[in-house]
Amino acid sequence: MAIDLLEVTTPGLVYICLGGFVVAFSMFSLLVKETLYINEVVLGTAFGIAIGPHGANIFDPRSWDASTTFMTREITRIVLATGLFAIGVELPKSYMAKHGKSLFVMVVPTMAIGWVIVAGALFGLFPKLSFHSCLAISACLTPTDPIICAAIVGGKYARRHVPLNLRHILSAESAANDGLAYPFLTISIYLIVDKNKQEAVAHWVLVGWFYQVIIGIVIGAIMGLMFSHLMKFSQQRGFIDRESYLAQYLALAIFIAGVVSTIGSDDLLAAFAAGSAISWDGEFNDHTEGEAFASIIELVLNCACFMYIGAWLPFEAFNSPDVGITPWQLLILFFIILTLRRIPAILILYRWVPEIRTWREALFSGHFGPVSLVLSAILFVVSSILKMGVGAIFISSLALHELPTAHNPPRNEQELLAASLEPVVAFIVLCSIIIHGLSIPFFSLGKATFSLTTIPSMSPDWTIGIQHTPTNASVSSSATTQTTSMPKVSSRALEEQWLQHEAGITASGDENARTVEENLVDI
Repeated sequence: MAIDLLEVTTPGLVYICLGGFVVAFSMFSLLVKETLYINEVVLGTAFGIAIGPHGANIFDPRSWDASTTFMTREITRIVLATGLFAIGVELPKSYMAKHGKSLFVMVVPTMAIGWVIVAGALFGLFPKLSFHSCLAISACLTPTDPIICAAIVGGKYARRHVPLNLRHILSAESAANDGLAYPFLTISIYLIVDKNKQEAVAHWVLVGWFYQVIIGIVIGAIMGLMFSHLMKFSQQRGFIDRESYLAQYLALAIFIAGVVSTIGSDDLLAAFAAGSAISWDGEFNDHTEGEAFASIIELVLNCACFMYIGAWLPFEAFNSPDVGITPWQLLILFFIILTLRRIPAILILYRWVPEIRTWREALFSGHFGPVSLVLSAILFVVSSILKMGVGAIFISSLALHELPTAHNPPRNEQELLAASLEPVVAFIVLCSIIIHGLSIPFFSLGKATFSLTTIPSMSPDWTIGIQHTPTNASVSSSATTQTTSMPKVSSRALEEQWLQHEAGITASGDENARTVEENLVDI
């Protein structure tokens, strides 16, 4: 009797693809990341497209039918929650107390201006959509993405060319505005589904702001402080080993996201608030500094998430004349968002953000490219669109959860929005990933043509948002030799010294700033 042992299943093939991709990428990760400036976000998406329904057809998330939106929402929720928690943890201690005003200016007015601008562009390009529907789609495209943001400001290229103060404020902004996308989305949805505007505004204030945003932040902060004291208690009495202490990085992020999402509040802001609260006094950072656990989790989650996104992308929906969507409209929308979503707002508001000292840094903050007057002119191809990704897909899945299933053709405004939301968001996300994949390699090739002012950074990568293994790319070999003969100094302390010196750069002048930088390198 023959025994059939071979069993080819979709889960088995997905495990092979995911594990094989991580193994292959890891084998050449240093070459790919530090030389070619390409990371797992771009390669994972490309690999997902290759194995998806428009490639080898090994993995097709849309074959799950009704479960596709649910799975998309939960996968992106976990990736975002862990990423936002990590950004909150890795910011300098008490960062929100010292930079809360700047963060507020960077987040709320900038998001509001970009939200209205993008909604106006959608309304002009897609005449079948009402303005309320355009506001809902724009709400999905408004937040910046913390995962792609960490990849941009956390690489070798950014460490050499981007001031530390900018890296911190941009990481914090990408975390905060992902959670603050809820109010922009809820007012749009309530204006569509509620009976009148008064009822919609009442729901928006009570639910969208108070219950989701404010309650979410409060719960996250309280839980973060509570777990901070609990971990101190356990560690001081020898109740917790080092491995379990490090595991809190992932466990707490998932636990807090689960609790807050269960009660219907803003789980993303709660995760960020909890991470900031846990590391408020810097003790959690001191115990986890230099560990690779968060880097490992980040790599696996990012690879899995962007492989899923690559296979999920609805290429056939990019040309849907029945709902008024054509490729040329999407391309025009892309270029409008490319130039107008963030840059005008940042250039207007940067004077109220001390971390942004010049209009060049403001232009960089809108673009996320290297700080250089010459390159800023060329940087027009690299803008805020670069930072859309997991967050946009997550917010759009929340919107689809509140909307009815669309018929073909759509029967009303709600169904038309449900049919239009995913193709528009998916196309912009795809463009974001493509631009992200080509921008830094493109500018690295221009080093021989344009001279860049390098800014040494004494902080390891974990200060940027998501922890990586510290590198010493910007420190000379002679400086390294001197360091080994000196007593061990905490990189957290060096980082705080660097921030204090940066605060005096404007008043002291460029010459003094260069002296400070040379002294820090000598350390």
